[in-house]
Amino acid sequence: MTSNRRIALVAGVLFLITFATSIPALWAYQPVLDNPAGYIAGGGSDNRIFFGALLEMFLIIANVGTAVVLFPILRRRSETLSLGYVTARIIESTFIAIGIVSVLAVVSLGQDPGSAASVGQDVASAGGGAGAAGVALAAIKDWTFLLGPGFIVGFGNGLLLGYLMCTSGLVPRRMALLGLIGGPLIIASGIAVLFDVFQQGGAGQGIATIPEFLWELSLGIYLTVKGFKPSPILDSVGSRT
Repeated sequence: MTSNRRIALVAGVLFLITFATSIPALWAYQPVLDNPAGYIAGGGSDNRIFFGALLEMFLIIANVGTAVVLFPILRRRSETLSLGYVTARIIESTFIAIGIVSVLAVVSLGQDPGSAASVGQDVASAGGGAGAAGVALAAIKDWTFLLGPGFIVGFGNGLLLGYLMCTSGLVPRRMALLGLIGGPLIIASGIAVLFDVFQQGGAGQGIATIPEFLWELSLGIYLTVKGFKPSPILDSVGSRT
């Protein structure tokens, strides 16, 4: 296996890992996100939330990994845009990390009566201040999802990576066009949610994410199974990496 093929394989597997971690993590968080006050009152499973947090930690690693692994290849097309892609992935992952901390903070409120009392909660009923704090923390998680995976992804995985892949010829052009289409749609839908035109997680935003979803999934499968298409930018990359 050549160096270029190894890079493609690792990048493809990392893209697939982002799907295998992000979707189950969102499911695991639902008790906190749907009813944070009720969760604090003792109706939720902490291990389920911890599992979601663990999945998102692996998601962060995979997110940054896709950009770092592809950088030696993509920099030969445009070092500036490739560095922009790495930066976008880091920013996206930072939002995800903030969301993880906010969800785990809700768990802590449910576990520690002292923490609940410190925000003005009636400890016996697990209501009042702690319930309001839980709602606020769950809202932070929602906002991090909107600003990270729901907005920055449009610039990073959509526009930047789509352009680099399309102009370099490393993957089929029609596939890369999905990124160039999906990126602006992700950005537009994020802005629409921000200004209350779309409901977050509603049908409008869901439809807008389809091209980006197909782009990232097809890219992961293609790189894993086939690797890069022959391209001038692959010349001498193997010897440098």
